[in-house]
Amino acid sequence: MRRLREKEPVRNLVRETRLDTANFIYPMFVTHGENIRNEIEPMPGCFHTSIDRLHEEIDEIVELGIPSVLLFGLPPEKDAVGSGAYDPEGIIQEATRTIKERAPGLMVIGDVCLCEYTDHGHCGLIDNGKVDNDGTLELLARSALTQVQAGADMVAPSSMMDGQVRAIRETLDAHGYDDTPIMGYAAKYASSFYGPFRVAADSTPQFGDRRSYQMDSANRRMAMREIESDIAEGADIVMVKPAMAYLDVIKEARDRYDYPLAAYNVSGEYSMVKAASRAGWVDEKPITLELLTAIRRAGADIIISYHAKEVARWLRGAE
Repeated sequence: MRRLREKEPVRNLVRETRLDTANFIYPMFVTHGENIRNEIEPMPGCFHTSIDRLHEEIDEIVELGIPSVLLFGLPPEKDAVGSGAYDPEGIIQEATRTIKERAPGLMVIGDVCLCEYTDHGHCGLIDNGKVDNDGTLELLARSALTQVQAGADMVAPSSMMDGQVRAIRETLDAHGYDDTPIMGYAAKYASSFYGPFRVAADSTPQFGDRRSYQMDSANRRMAMREIESDIAEGADIVMVKPAMAYLDVIKEARDRYDYPLAAYNVSGEYSMVKAASRAGWVDEKPITLELLTAIRRAGADIIISYHAKEVARWLRGAE
């Protein structure tokens, strides 16, 4: 085998897995207020950006050739029913309109969940101390509809409510948006890797946790059931989240389902690399590219990653 490894041109020729900017989605945090572009402390290189400064991020993303962004919103106010999520003039809806005016060719994907908008921090309505799965579905569908009406190209329901994909698909179809795809957070685990995101999105639950509706990290077979359910309900793309600690789930999903497969390289994964590289313990560029290549090698067609801008620069040869 050494003849295939000795020289770089030969190694490149026989390389089985490659990263391409076209396969990345960049997550963004849009906040209320004006003239805001604040770095998120546990996620160096990521920012809270107000709508009046979105053009700075969007112009950079377009110039780098990243084709898609995934939007998360920080509303000015929260309430028990997460009304900011489905307000036609809400933060994500307004951001979507602004982005599409600035960069019509950039794909805008709206995250569909209530956790950033509820004063209790859970992903659905609360009834007697428990998440009301069925009562939440209508609000998720309304959220998706208002995002698409604002110009979103795709919606991504992440609340892990049973039936969420079906409720959204039926609502979009009923309003003439049958050509709008849904990327379902099909196998979303109750993970400790979400810590930095919850700081960034101000979405930490005020009581309890999300283990009653997100997946147990010990389960793989149940992930396949979740993926099957999302496909049956009408998902066009299915997702595994997180990615690094769940490569076995990505691999099995790739082997079993002939559907586009996304993997979310989540905030904790990102922050660990950043912290270790800043401490001088690892070399950030090669370790990042190795980790992301592993996600692709496991079978992911699409990678959602906070590293996307850096990777785009590295792949084009710019430091």
